[in-house]
Amino acid sequence: MGLVVSDDGWRVPDEVWAEMEPLLPPRPAHPLGCHNPRVPDRDAMNAILFVLRTGCQWNALDATGICSCFSAYRRFRDWEEAGVFLEFWRRGLLAYDERKGIEWEWLAADGQMAKSPPRRRTNRSQPDRQSQTRGQAQPAL
Repeated sequence: MGLVVSDDGWRVPDEVWAEMEPLLPPRPAHPLGCHNPRVPDRDAMNAILFVLRTGCQWNALDATGICSCFSAYRRFRDWEEAGVFLEFWRRGLLAYDERKGIEWEWLAADGQMAKSPPRRRTNRSQPDRQSQTRGQAQPAL
């Protein structure tokens, strides 16, 4: 595709790709044995990480020239199901723990695991003021 000719700072560095590539599942064989060439895994990963970092829509990938939005999203779903991102995150945490150290005893989780209870509905048909009747406008103060 390639609208970007040189590295623009959004690409996966070689050292990171060397750690990430072995985690990817093997390429599935095409049932007919022939098809259009598959988008390289590294281009698809660059596109996925671009979407995750910027928050852009998948369809906006076509304008970047990194990778087709359909290829990137399909690969994202496949790799998510295969646990690629979770394993890469786990390995990153362990590597950081070896280098800097994570104080696991000080970690805390904050969040809610269940839905909040439904709000009570108020009866809006009742007048807001004593002197107001339904449908009657109040004078400006």
